[in-house]
Amino acid sequence: MSQTTSQDAVVGEPEVVEDIATHPVWLSLKSAVAAIRPLQIQDGSIPDENAHATARALVEALRDDLLSFRRLLPHDAEYLEASARDFDRWADGGFGVPDFLDSLNAFQPQKNRIDGLRHLVVFPMYTQNGSTDRLVEAVLIEVLWPEFVADLEAGAYSNKLFVPIRFLDFTDGYDTNSAVLFPETVAMREIPTFTWGAIFADREAARFRRVVRAASEITKLDLPASAARLLDDQKLTEETFVMWDLIHDRTHMRGDLPFDPFMIKQRMPYFLYSLEELRCDLTAFRESVRLDRDPETDETVRDHARLVQYAVIFDRIFRFAITGSRVRNYDGLGGQLLFAWMHQHHVLHWTDTQLAIDWDEVQDVVIALSDAINDLYWHSIDRPKMAHWLAAYDLVSQTLTPNPASRWAVRDLPLDGPPKGLTDAVMDDEFPLSMFYEALAKKMAGVIESTAGITATSPGA
Repeated sequence: MSQTTSQDAVVGEPEVVEDIATHPVWLSLKSAVAAIRPLQIQDGSIPDENAHATARALVEALRDDLLSFRRLLPHDAEYLEASARDFDRWADGGFGVPDFLDSLNAFQPQKNRIDGLRHLVVFPMYTQNGSTDRLVEAVLIEVLWPEFVADLEAGAYSNKLFVPIRFLDFTDGYDTNSAVLFPETVAMREIPTFTWGAIFADREAARFRRVVRAASEITKLDLPASAARLLDDQKLTEETFVMWDLIHDRTHMRGDLPFDPFMIKQRMPYFLYSLEELRCDLTAFRESVRLDRDPETDETVRDHARLVQYAVIFDRIFRFAITGSRVRNYDGLGGQLLFAWMHQHHVLHWTDTQLAIDWDEVQDVVIALSDAINDLYWHSIDRPKMAHWLAAYDLVSQTLTPNPASRWAVRDLPLDGPPKGLTDAVMDDEFPLSMFYEALAKKMAGVIESTAGITATSPGA
């Protein structure tokens, strides 16, 4: 295997703690973080000098707790010490915009991907799909690294940066929809080369199970027995999402890509980001189909490969499509596109107010959508930027109906000006929800809202 997979690799003997989330040193640290957050403004600084004495006392408590954690998590000693120094420097500098680059560089969870290994993570940071304020956050995490995933990563699906995790406890910035821990969200003086990215598979699995259970009941969808297993088994669903995320994450920089597949800061129209995220999900789908069909595939991998296919479809069409606002909702658009593609290719049916899916034909139809996106990308390096954008719009609008007020749909666009003019012409809701989704969203609103902050241990998860 390409990564360490035994506890022997972890330096030192950690203190045995059954529930680290109730340990006094964690509770003390969490309390200090909760008290310092209201003193900060959006950029993470504390400009109110009257609050500095209080902030300094809280930082001293934080520093002591971080250093105390070395006996609980000896494998993170270097990071914990660096974090303590960063907090001291922040206080000594008068609580300006925080800079935690040194401790970020010291935190390297990808080096020991060991199932069950715990970490404490404390940074001033924003949380994607959570808070845009760069406040101090503290989160206790545990690595998820099943043996079959380790084998996949050591073989054809190498991804040295990928770290799947689960929550043990967290501060307010993660009591939200955020399901990622990304280094780029940390307050720092310069941008380093990022060496890891972590995804909370337990949150993904828990909200998937809650949303799909409700949606299948509302739409009267008869779930296949194997898909129903996901709704009854949190651990199985977590492992399924880890496999999905492993392949999705590595796909972003593989294949025939446009020069900037990530559409940095959405300087391109948001539907291009929709296609990029959907491309990665559908690559996970098609690779799972390949593994499923390969007679040489290990049975554990084959079982999870089949479950990944259900997870991609159900999460996309039931949760992604109706989660979040309609303002440039790229994940929502991807879910709408997959649903409509399946419907228009006659493998998804809404008849007599009941949803049905022809599972024997789904694989080839979904792979055909993957092929269409891949073909768009392949052509991109031979096209001018705006021509590629127009081709991408055509691909989406051949399946989804644009907003009746759309300038893009009728090509009322400043094609002789800079690309920004085309981006500005995209409507916030360029492809509105269909009547099916409008009705489903109303019935599912409470369920979707209830998944904010959900973890594997949440009531009803």
